[in-house]
Amino acid sequence: MSTECKKRAVLVGCNYPNTINELSGCVNDAKAMREMIVSRFGFDSENVELLTDEPESTYKPTRANIMAALKKMVVAAKEGDALLFHFSGHGVVDVIDHHQPSRKGEAIVPCDLNLIFDVDLGQLIQQLPSGSSFTIVSDSCHGGGLIDKSKEQIGPHSTLRGIAPPVDYKTRGISIETLYQCLLTAANVMSGTQSFLDITAVDNAINTGTDNMTGVGSLLTTIFGNNVSLKFLPHYERDILNLRSLTEDEGILLSGCQANELSFDLRASDKTEGKAFGAFTYSILKVIKESNDALTNRQLVVKARNEIIKLGIGQQHPCLYCSDENADAAFLGHQPNTTTGA
Repeated sequence: MSTECKKRAVLVGCNYPNTINELSGCVNDAKAMREMIVSRFGFDSENVELLTDEPESTYKPTRANIMAALKKMVVAAKEGDALLFHFSGHGVVDVIDHHQPSRKGEAIVPCDLNLIFDVDLGQLIQQLPSGSSFTIVSDSCHGGGLIDKSKEQIGPHSTLRGIAPPVDYKTRGISIETLYQCLLTAANVMSGTQSFLDITAVDNAINTGTDNMTGVGSLLTTIFGNNVSLKFLPHYERDILNLRSLTEDEGILLSGCQANELSFDLRASDKTEGKAFGAFTYSILKVIKESNDALTNRQLVVKARNEIIKLGIGQQHPCLYCSDENADAAFLGHQPNTTTGA
């Protein structure tokens, strides 16, 4: 048994500035989460990696940087450690292989659009030492499927009454068509300015698919080589990695919405104390601030659902996916902090 348990976190906020995919509240989400986990949950700031795509940021949340930070966190983990990955940004879902319609894939969208899928996160989670925990807080569209085979505790079978959405919001999802067009533009620009990416390679990638995930995968592979999701690698390469399905007690997912839903990005208003936030992140932080006691994962998601109703949102249903034991465990192993207050 480890005598010194540590808490480690990777926090990501992607606003995609100056693009057609631009959002408002994701960077604020990540920074507010960092402040919360350090002040209330006992995280040492040295064990918290923050990646944002602010213009002045020197450590952008590209796929390569996010995966490197997550791998570093997983490799350093010991028995008893609590790990957190919080992502605020766009999400995407689509059928990966149209010959196998059941093969859907949920992904988060880094600032360079090089997707991170559920299988990529699963490969990391299955490397964790026994007795450690890995919590994902996803404030992105279609986030309900980011941990493979996780048990639904609060999900599609839990319903909220419908309420008209607020006017000051944008959804955190990119369509496959938009993603494809953005990557096509990037590939064409790169083929004209960088010698390693020739126009023939771009043409070949385009010919493998139109505006579906097959085409997206081809363009990503053309641009990034092997630094792409396991979803896009040849089957034999995935098999070599000995990937397996996770068991229900591996990983805890708090998702801002169900896999078929959109998460809301709220612009600054009096509803969010004058700052832009994601509806889910704002809600869970508000619940934590107003509670002096430790909250279980289940309690936190239920209370966050109620807060989202108060924001006037009825189309977004936060979810919890994990084992029964983890559902009733304290969020991030939190013990009440009576010295810092809410």
